[in-house]
Amino acid sequence: MTQKTQIQRLKLTDFRNYAQAGLALDGRHVVLVGDNGAGKTNFMEAISFLSPGRGLRRAVLSDIPRVGASGSFTVFASIEGMAGEADIGTGTETTEEGNLVRRLRINGGPAKSVDELTDHLRILWLTPAMDGLFTGSSSDRRRFLDRLVLSLDPAHGRRASDFERAMRSRNKLLSEGRFDPTWLSGIEQQMAALGVAMAAARREMLGLLSGLIEADRETSAFPSASLALTGFLDDLADLPAFEFEERYIEILAQSRHRDAAAGRTLDGPHRADLMVRHIEKDMDAERCSTGEQKALLIGLVLAHARLVATMTGFAPILLLDEIAAHLDEGRRASLFARIDALGGQAFMTGTDKAMFSALGDRAQFVTVSDGEIDA
Repeated sequence: MTQKTQIQRLKLTDFRNYAQAGLALDGRHVVLVGDNGAGKTNFMEAISFLSPGRGLRRAVLSDIPRVGASGSFTVFASIEGMAGEADIGTGTETTEEGNLVRRLRINGGPAKSVDELTDHLRILWLTPAMDGLFTGSSSDRRRFLDRLVLSLDPAHGRRASDFERAMRSRNKLLSEGRFDPTWLSGIEQQMAALGVAMAAARREMLGLLSGLIEADRETSAFPSASLALTGFLDDLADLPAFEFEERYIEILAQSRHRDAAAGRTLDGPHRADLMVRHIEKDMDAERCSTGEQKALLIGLVLAHARLVATMTGFAPILLLDEIAAHLDEGRRASLFARIDALGGQAFMTGTDKAMFSALGDRAQFVTVSDGEIDA
């Protein structure tokens, strides 16, 4: 049986347009209602900092503190999480060298890494900025894909950052004309081990998600997505991992002069792309209408949330920004029912409270106005 995780209390200091804001929550879903620019998305962004990474906007830390503030921000939350009750505090501080860095404290003590947040909460989000996912760049889809993987496999982020670090070292050696076989071979072996592990984690997650989507096709009000990974040595993907690694090592060694001329590594998991197809229409997602793409993306995120709940035993927290704006009444009701069925806590935003009427007393409604909140 899936267990619930929830945020019980949240406090922000100097976060975006919030000087001070606090909110006590009762475990129900939360609907943030207010005019455009009031701070609804800012509030959601603060919650996203209770997970590893740069938040739902991928913001530079220096852009987040409130204008006119001291230059730092804090987000504090009391939660009922995967490891029980916990207090989480995160924010920024300036080092003696003048650098702005992120700090994290859990239950009053410093955390070794922000990756520890995944021991307590899994947070997924869908924002209007993601509406162009299917027509945008491959890097956007790859980032989206890696966040899906990270919610199931917290080690994936470390593998990806280690791969990027090794690749930068190789690129630097090649750009400087330093074709030392010992150095390059060591780096390329590391890249192969990490790169193949990344590809395997991506494919495993897509396989699990595709199975869940197929099982839900008859009952879902949202279109179903066919998912595939391409762009990284596709003809080798079915090889056993050790053979795939050996072939990738050979390809990297053979491509040194080509990559040096290009100024970058041309083969690797950093070139992969997520291919999405609308199953019912038998059409690539990028060719679907804007409305169909939105519905397809919602269905994909909801299916992934269910997968996270199934695999971890804990329902994730959902951040759904302007989620109801382009859905008809029937699909809104279906959306709320699917969210409810997950058994977790969802945060949603909108300008019109009436659009969330189908939630009834299943939601706690909060009014947001110019950086002030009123529950």
